[in-house]
Amino acid sequence: MNAQSAQSAHRVVIVGGGAGGLELATRLGDTLGRRGKAQITLIDRARTHIWKPKLHEIAAGSMDMSEHEVGYLAQAHWHHFRFRIGELVGIDRADRQVKLAPFLDADGKEVTPARSFAYDTLIIAVGSQSNDFGTPGVREHALKLETPADAQRFHLRLVNACVRAHTQQTPLRPEQLKVAIIGAGATGVELAAELHQTTRELVAYGLDRVDADKDIKVSVIEAAPRVLPALPERLSAATEALLAKLGVEVHTGAKVAEVLPGGVRLSDDRVLPAELVVWAAGVKAPEFLTRLDGLETNRINQLVVKQTLQTTLDDNVFAIGDCAACPWPEHNGFVPPRAQAAHQQASHMLGQIKRRLEGKPLTDYRYRDFGSLVSLGKFSTVGNMMGGLVGDNMMIEGLFAKLMYASLYKMHELALHGWTKVGLDTVARMITRRTEPHVKLH
Repeated sequence: MNAQSAQSAHRVVIVGGGAGGLELATRLGDTLGRRGKAQITLIDRARTHIWKPKLHEIAAGSMDMSEHEVGYLAQAHWHHFRFRIGELVGIDRADRQVKLAPFLDADGKEVTPARSFAYDTLIIAVGSQSNDFGTPGVREHALKLETPADAQRFHLRLVNACVRAHTQQTPLRPEQLKVAIIGAGATGVELAAELHQTTRELVAYGLDRVDADKDIKVSVIEAAPRVLPALPERLSAATEALLAKLGVEVHTGAKVAEVLPGGVRLSDDRVLPAELVVWAAGVKAPEFLTRLDGLETNRINQLVVKQTLQTTLDDNVFAIGDCAACPWPEHNGFVPPRAQAAHQQASHMLGQIKRRLEGKPLTDYRYRDFGSLVSLGKFSTVGNMMGGLVGDNMMIEGLFAKLMYASLYKMHELALHGWTKVGLDTVARMITRRTEPHVKLH
């Protein structure tokens, strides 16, 4: 695209390179960007992308992040959009400008100054984070799984805990080698099951003074009456039975009162010792969204959008994914924060941008619920498939559910890379996995 056409092209700015934002930038670049009809800019404060539902595998050590991360600069070069690193701190809706804070490196040195980018259409896709509800001690003593860096930090602490226990001459303290996961939704349950396998593989690499069955304990704490409260009760019961079989302690109907330096105190004053505490409960959007030039937000900081995905107070600003409170009229509520919703909304936004360029009316987005799947590592996968696929709500478990779960990630990869690259990468990973440890040891 030459300088003159770049100035006249419709300026689309996407803030947030998660599943929805990166898929949208890629597809817009391959269509409108390639032909010079729009100038696509993706903004994110990180340099690389990892599919968020994979963070529990990075944390447990069963997935090497370097084999799955997507570099934004390379993706932008290959798919005809621009990537700019930075953190959104505000927008000027009158002048149609997004404002970024200075970007600093790990040593605190400035890499890029504070900058502004003009837009004709702005799409905010910054995702969500866990909600600690102001629980004392969470920020000081608990780990979260919101970013790849969080997952890597947990894994390193887990490895260090095992090495420390192996080398010390004194008996283990009550909290040593115990992991408490607060929240028994998909993330908490998947992490618990994954840890059962990876911790045993980890200690098998020479940490023979640690007895995995005796010394390593994982517990899951859930305020609701059952695990996986968003799934049908039969699947919750099957999941809880499998977790118990793996030796995972499940505490349901248990509200956390405080996270301590060496454990978790429940509302009934019971204390569960734990060297590592993971907070995986609750969902909210980033707090800075409440300060975006008066845009409407709800109680969990999500931008309130119309059925067209436009924000209620500005038709030039859209929001997709977990950071958007999108109506779900069929259920008298809002679209749930799921990867499938971000994927669907990215696809819908592609059509919306094209319609804006052509001067046509926008169409309403309708969420199609295809169900939920929860992976329990190599042991099982459970879930339910909704009417969009099978006519009625159908419970699925075992191998078929496991294949369906794997296909979700492949669909995301295909949206970013296409069949050829995904096929070659898949074969390469299969070969590499035969020559390397099945658990990350560092």
